[in-house]
Formats: sequence, structure tokens, C-alpha cells
Amino acid sequence: MLLAAALLLTCPLPQDKPPNLREIRKLVDLYFELDPLEAADYSRRLEIVVRLDGVALDSSSKRQRWRKDLMKAASKRPELPDEAGEHWAWEEERRGRFFIGGETRRPNALLISMHGGGLGRADAAGAVGFHDAAARELGWLAIFPQALKATERGWTDSGTEEWVLSLIESALRTWKIPPDRVFLAGHSMGGYGSWTLGAHHADRLAGAAPSAGAPTPVYNYSEEIIDIQEGVIPNLRNLPMAVFQSDDDPQVPPDANQFAVAKVEEAKTKWGGYQRFSYWQVTGQGHGGPPGGAIELLRRIEKERRDPVPQKLVWQPVLEWKRRWYWLHWPEPKLNSVVVAELDREANAVRFESEADLAGMEVLLDERVLDLKKEVVIYLNGEESWRGVVLPTLGSLILSAGYGDESMLFESRAPVRR
Repeated sequence: MLLAAALLLTCPLPQDKPPNLREIRKLVDLYFELDPLEAADYSRRLEIVVRLDGVALDSSSKRQRWRKDLMKAASKRPELPDEAGEHWAWEEERRGRFFIGGETRRPNALLISMHGGGLGRADAAGAVGFHDAAARELGWLAIFPQALKATERGWTDSGTEEWVLSLIESALRTWKIPPDRVFLAGHSMGGYGSWTLGAHHADRLAGAAPSAGAPTPVYNYSEEIIDIQEGVIPNLRNLPMAVFQSDDDPQVPPDANQFAVAKVEEAKTKWGGYQRFSYWQVTGQGHGGPPGGAIELLRRIEKERRDPVPQKLVWQPVLEWKRRWYWLHWPEPKLNSVVVAELDREANAVRFESEADLAGMEVLLDERVLDLKKEVVIYLNGEESWRGVVLPTLGSLILSAGYGDESMLFESRAPVRR
């Protein structure tokens, strides 16, 4: 199937002739076989998108049918074992250790629990002891991955971040958990992980709960904290968070979390948002968990649900392979740049502010975003950059189907720049 579809791509039919149903099926199968984390595979995915832009979704019945078909195709990807206990992603190599726990029969949410550790120390069993009972009490499934390499930043080293995202997708397929109910939490280095991966992937999450861990601070020559690593504070605008810190923690002193909280307040003043961000600091817990245990921190986010279509976005991309942010798609994101995008539904417009070159960026659209019966207008730094009527296509639908998450499907798109 892969070779046949690949040949179809290398010898495409004329672009003015839409593919027939048999060709469409081959392209859809290939799309979901390709690895979006690999640049070459992602380029081939975009070729498929362009090819399928020739298939108009000109009726609600077509749109509904293809939505169903694409979600079915996405669901064929790997699932996880459905029994509790220890597992390995790559059994023969004894690599990719993870535990399954919490509520495994009928979970109402998913928790990814990140262990602590550091250089030479990585053990997912510690996270099981910290979060398993709390997850079970809340009715959440819990996945406890072990960082692929024991480093001081194990959650963002050696492909661990990508693997964690794949575990989330596989877990959602296995247990049919609502994709708007995914949480990250972790203690110590796991607190760093839930801060950082929470920020990098806020569009996939309902909330995060770091404990006794902080995002990486930036120091000056006098060893004073002057900033927080890129890709964290701006990206948290729409992510509910509950952060715990003891002010007498000897391993993770409070200064990094206190500085990060101050930066959140600055960002709130600048961009708005962050309304569901809370910081809980106590005395006397040392490097331990919060008073009352992990459940007391998780209860602060337990009712949250992700909003897949926030009115205002702030995005600072820091990963080349992270090309999607809520209702934005950027095939070649300009790393460390800051993009602010806000829906102006009264004007049926999207307003962007950024110093970066936004070439290639697209707005993903459906009726939740703007009124597609009218012209859509894009403004960039106060000036009109694009205006037109958008039409639903199978290309747009499959472009937004990569997560296998129906609430993140969009049927049309518009360029930010001509």
C-alpha cells in the first residue's frame, strides 16, 4: 500500500482533475502511515493535502462522511495494552518503559504523570507512587512514562517529548477518552516536564499541575535569574495550571518558580488570558508533595477542559516538528518568534501581530472560528494581508486530522499572507 501510494504521489494526475475515490483512499492511507515528525514525511503529507484540495466538500453530508472516514483511518494507528502494570514501548530493546494505572476500566480523563530524577536517575515507579492513587480517586487513567535517557532535562532530551505525545494519542485511541480531558503532572524533574511539555503542547491539554519543579531559568553572569527559557510563558496563555512549591525546598528552591509566576503576571498584563493559572506556596514540605498529597493539587484542575478554539492565541514555537497550534498551521515555524493571533468575529477577521515573517502560516477555519458564508479577512500588524472566500476541501480536513482528534478538525483554511 505504501509503495503504491508513493508512486501515485511521484506521478500525480493533472491538478485540474480531482482524484477518484480509489485514489483518494490510497492517499488517505498513506497520509496516516507517514511520520509527521520526519521532515521528509511531513513534506509528503503536504503533497497529499494539495492533491486532496481538489476534492470539494460542497455538502454537509460529504463533510460528515469524510470526517467520520478520516477519524476511522486515524484510529487504525497503534494502541496501548489495556491492562495495568509495567510495559515497554520497545520490548526487545527494553526501552521505553511505562506503567499504566489509575482508573483503567472507564476513565473520564487521562493523566500523564512525569517522574523526578536527574542525571543518571530515571524511574517511572516513583511517579506511580506519587500519582496513582490520586488518579484512581478522580477516575482518571494514568500513564507513567520513564524518560528515555536519564539526564537533567530528561523530558525534553533523546526523543522523550515526542514519545510522550505518541503515548497520549495511543491512550486516547485505546480507551476512547475525550481528547479535551488530557492532563500533565509531575514532581521535581517531572514538575519541569509538566511546565515545559505543558507549554509546548498546550493545544493538546486540559491542564497541568507541576509540583516542586520549575521551567528552566536563564541566569546572568551574577547568577541572577533574568528570564525563563523560550517557549514556555507565552504558550501558557490558554492552559489552566496549578503549580505547587514549598519555600524551604532544598533541591528545587522557590526562586525559579517565583520568577516564572512573575513572568506569567507580566504576560497576563501584556496579552490577557492566564485566568486559570494558580500558584500554591507553603512552608515546611521541603522537597515533598503538597499538604494532603497529590490529590490536593490535581483537584485544582480536575474540572478543566481544553478549549480547542480560543479567541486569542499566543505562540512561541521552539520545536521544528511542532507545526500546529490550535487553529494555526505553520509548516516551517520560525523558532523563538512570538505570534499573537486574535479572532475578530464582528469583522469576520483574524488579526495577527508578530515581528516574524509569517510566510506559509495558515488559519484553519470552520464555523466555530468565523462565518464562512462571508469573506474572511486577515490583518497582519494592522494592515490587511489577505481577503477572500474560503471553501471546504478534503485537503483542509485531512491536514487537521493528524492528531486523530475530532474537535481539532477544520474544513477550510486561509493564508496569513498573499
